[in-house]
Amino acid sequence: MSRVVHFEVHADDLERAKTFYGTVFGWQFQDYGAFTGSPYWGVITGSEDKMGINGGLLERQGERGGDSPTAFVCTIGVADFDATAAAILAAGGHEVIPKTALTGMAWQGYFRDTEGNTFGVHQPDPSAA
Repeated sequence: MSRVVHFEVHADDLERAKTFYGTVFGWQFQDYGAFTGSPYWGVITGSEDKMGINGGLLERQGERGGDSPTAFVCTIGVADFDATAAAILAAGGHEVIPKTALTGMAWQGYFRDTEGNTFGVHQPDPSAA
């Protein structure tokens, strides 16, 4: 069985995307351009002692809607769905699929970032109904 070990966000505007994800999720970024030979930011999503993966942020190649990647939907775990949704909207993101109860398990919803990429938000909650 294969697992997701890395993700990439393709962005039209790297600084705008860094601001969005840094503001909403507290992600940190490390410049890996010296390793890749082009602008590439390592995305640090949390400490190594917690479950999760890190990723990358790079400039979109080509036109959005053409052959350029616009989404590989990764879901991000959060402690407070509503507060996160408010932060996403305030940072320039948009709701795609509203908050939905995964009965007895969690709250789930989908948003689009400032770069047109879709991502999920997941708040564990056994009382979700």
